[in-house]
Amino acid sequence: MPVRCAQSPMLAGSATVATLGALTLYLTKPFSYGKHMEISAPGGTCLPARTAWFLQELPAFVVSAGILAWQPRSLFGPPGTFLLGLFCAHYFHRTFIYSLLTRGRPFPVVFLFRGSIFCVGNGFLQAYYLIYCAEYSEEWYTDIRFRAGVFLFILGMGINIHSDYILRHLRKPGEITYRIPQGGLFTYVSGANYLGEIIEWIGYALATWSPPGLAFAFFSLCFLGQRAFHHHSNNFICKCFPGRENRACSAGGLLEVLPQDV
Repeated sequence: MPVRCAQSPMLAGSATVATLGALTLYLTKPFSYGKHMEISAPGGTCLPARTAWFLQELPAFVVSAGILAWQPRSLFGPPGTFLLGLFCAHYFHRTFIYSLLTRGRPFPVVFLFRGSIFCVGNGFLQAYYLIYCAEYSEEWYTDIRFRAGVFLFILGMGINIHSDYILRHLRKPGEITYRIPQGGLFTYVSGANYLGEIIEWIGYALATWSPPGLAFAFFSLCFLGQRAFHHHSNNFICKCFPGRENRACSAGGLLEVLPQDV
């Protein structure tokens, strides 16, 4: 028996994701994981970064890929299955590649739990809409929104992966001195990794042209943008390296001072 789209729960879920994004803007500090544990009270049990990122991102991949695999249609059939494939590709990378390569600091279990809950809910919301609610015609593949969105998604994912590569090679093993990343988009923005992911999800929202996609893009802009701005202006750059050359902050186009040298 085919599953029918429940419009009201889908819209409520989209509104919840967008509201969570808006709420992060009212926080005075970003969640205390990674480098921000140095300025926020860590508290509680922590897990190694690789284990934590794997466990946090895995639910989004399992839920979305499970719904996608359940469909009898080809990945390159209806536009909805292709777009869900892009979503799965992002979380495959975050789960099975990024988590194994990261050199981040220990991750608080409380934030791992919160992140996992979000990934389960958002993964289900995006997959549910694209498979059971979206009504794309075959002409959607040639629509400018689809083509521009897919281009931005791939561009943003590439920026994010390349920026993560630069960040992983900033310090030698065991070194804890903070260094300014150089190269790639770090030449122009302080949070190129965040900017890449923001571009990625804006492209996804454009390509899907959907309430869940738009809500997730807004959440990403708020959550990652706030984190990038706080990292850039309040804690590391302006306090530790004042009065040097300028670079842009990736938080929604805001401009702040960032040194060009280490």
